[in-house]
Amino acid sequence: MNTPLSPAAPDAASAAPVILFDKVEKTYGARRGATPVTALSDISLAVPEGAILGVIGRSGAGKSTLIRLVNGLEKPTSGRVVVDGVDITALDEKALRGARRSIGMIFQHFNLLARRTAYDNVALPLEIAGVPAREIKARVEPLLDLVGLADKRDRYPAELSGGQKQRVGIARALATRPRVLLSDEATSALDPETTQQILALLRKVNAELKLTVLLITHEMAVIKNVADQVAVIDGGRIVERGTTYEVFAHPRHSTTRTFLADLTSASLPPYVADRLKSEPEPGSEAVVRIVFTGDHATDPVLSRVSRLLSVDINIIQAQVDEIAGAPFGVIVVSVPGDAATLSAVTSAVARLNLSSEVLGYV
Repeated sequence: MNTPLSPAAPDAASAAPVILFDKVEKTYGARRGATPVTALSDISLAVPEGAILGVIGRSGAGKSTLIRLVNGLEKPTSGRVVVDGVDITALDEKALRGARRSIGMIFQHFNLLARRTAYDNVALPLEIAGVPAREIKARVEPLLDLVGLADKRDRYPAELSGGQKQRVGIARALATRPRVLLSDEATSALDPETTQQILALLRKVNAELKLTVLLITHEMAVIKNVADQVAVIDGGRIVERGTTYEVFAHPRHSTTRTFLADLTSASLPPYVADRLKSEPEPGSEAVVRIVFTGDHATDPVLSRVSRLLSVDINIIQAQVDEIAGAPFGVIVVSVPGDAATLSAVTSAVARLNLSSEVLGYV
């Protein structure tokens, strides 16, 4: 079962948290006499070392504010943000500049300097830090190779595709050898194929450099493809948190279910949704969503239940996918809606260690 993550949560304790939000609140406008607007409320969240944690939320949910607190671009109204053992909220500007060297950041719109080549854009943070030219070369060239742009080192941003620009942005974020990599909607401006390439690169960077990655997105497909863990933010609060597989298989909050609807085929076809009622009527059928996980995702469960109970089961919608490297299936069926048959079907499904949910009646 997925549960809200706090600094002391057991599933965060397998590795020391590299990023820690401790009872963080962020309110805008309170000091200017305006009506206060709460962007974040009671955020306690830990990101273990080496994890990829995805934070997903709608526009205005607070996810951009959350990520800006990590590198000190915003200060919390109360609470602490600790990165690699350093309380970011307690630092003055000079100390904060030093702390940011351990925090890499990649952006939605790349933020590359048009008059600098790919090599020079990657070298920029090292130049600002006063790193000698010889050492800069020794760092930048391997990074360009890592992101697959060794042959584009002398190209300017105008000569690069969107995916290539984002690869430059990732290499630049890695130039200072950070412990933490922040991704702010890094794939939102990219086409689907390029998005997959960038996500594969993020997984590679995470694995090879042992980086802890915090990414924010409004796309559940991004979470599915790259994140180990997910936190769902709504109205400035973390409303659900767990491993990616747990949250996909057993979403508990309505916001999570909304995000998952299209991705997991949990949304009903219009011809069913338009007729769906909350209570049964004589002769109606129950619409049931069944989740197949792990080894059961490819089992012939419906045929077993149908034979066992001598019940006709009609498939409305079905999908088998892979979540976090494990098989995952969702199937929506209709069965006779009388209480006895419906109870027998859901009980049989439960005995097979699968979860089911009655969506309504048609």
